[in-house]
Amino acid sequence: MNLHPPRIDLRQRAQEAAEQRAEAGLVRRRRQISHCHGAKVGCDGQRLLNFASNDYLGLAHHPAIVSAMQIAAQNCGVGAGASHMVCGHHHEHELLERAIADWLGYPRALLFGSGYLANLAVPQSLLQAGDVCLQDKFDHASLIDGARLAQARLVRYPHADAQAARRQAQAHADGALLLATDGVFSMDGDLAPLPELAAIAAELRGLLYVDEAHAVGVLGPDGRGSVAAAGLTPEQVPLLLVTLGKALGTCGAVLVGQDWAIEHIQQTARPYIYTTAMPPALAVAALAAVKMAREEGWRREQLAALIARFREGARVLGLPLLDSTTPIQPLPVGDNARVMGIARELERRGFLVGAIRPPSVPPGGARLRITLSAAHEEHDIDALLDALAPHADAIAASTRGNVHPTTAD
Repeated sequence: MNLHPPRIDLRQRAQEAAEQRAEAGLVRRRRQISHCHGAKVGCDGQRLLNFASNDYLGLAHHPAIVSAMQIAAQNCGVGAGASHMVCGHHHEHELLERAIADWLGYPRALLFGSGYLANLAVPQSLLQAGDVCLQDKFDHASLIDGARLAQARLVRYPHADAQAARRQAQAHADGALLLATDGVFSMDGDLAPLPELAAIAAELRGLLYVDEAHAVGVLGPDGRGSVAAAGLTPEQVPLLLVTLGKALGTCGAVLVGQDWAIEHIQQTARPYIYTTAMPPALAVAALAAVKMAREEGWRREQLAALIARFREGARVLGLPLLDSTTPIQPLPVGDNARVMGIARELERRGFLVGAIRPPSVPPGGARLRITLSAAHEEHDIDALLDALAPHADAIAASTRGNVHPTTAD
């Protein structure tokens, strides 16, 4: 007699999940990009104006950056050959780390293949079972997964509520404390209350770690991000993350921080030790992008002007944008089917706009995530507003009186 329950069939589980996604309108499909020219892309055989990319400074296809990568590939090849700690750490990687540390005013930096890997690495390296990882409810999924990998106690406070963060930290007083937050939140485009969080970390002997993925290159003096914009120092924020695939237009990520923190992560972080280093030619391209981001402030000025133009036009139309002064301009729609319908209609008119649904946002939080770039022109902004105008009344009516949470648990 078999006393064990029948084993779960993974194929059946996957099929049931697929049916549930289809019924809820949550099936995601990849779009095929065939070519890019400025803010215009070839997408599934159409030529579209791109308002879905995170290429905030318009650097991803800049000829000087492309040329730098091509020349470097001739000299150092297209692969690093090994992990950083074996023989994969090239001179090009070292130059990139030093340049970003110098730009952001930190003693040291550590290069990762992606921001997701870096956000797995930081909690896993610093925390142990019994420690506390305190996070904003809207933090990126990679930070949540990092706390789980560390087997730390994950505690999440209501979005941007510093007083709630303080209460949570005080209520979980055992073990070490890592307070981790996005600087700019990817689905809402708003800012974390960094000065208040830094004060909490200092008061309660915690460490504040800020993910600057959507801030560096865009915000603060010389584009140094939301931490610099808040006037905080490396002593107040001992670790922060810079991703290279957004405003810097390339790929990968760099942790910057105090010497002790970077050395400890380099020696103990599994997502750093056990993965092949990024191609050195890509590091050369990223270094060229850092130089442009530092020196060409006009890109940030143009981007800020475009953001202001779009928000004013949306206000005139009565479009209920969330409160964001960053390139991320979320337009809540609420219903999954409705947001997909509007996105398809915009595409028919020549615009690629992200339609965001659960699990990136909770049920009822679907929105158009409109992202702006220095590669856009004023007439591009006006054209998008014209395309949104026929939907303005319906969007406003669908969201009136509703408060949509904007990230999934």
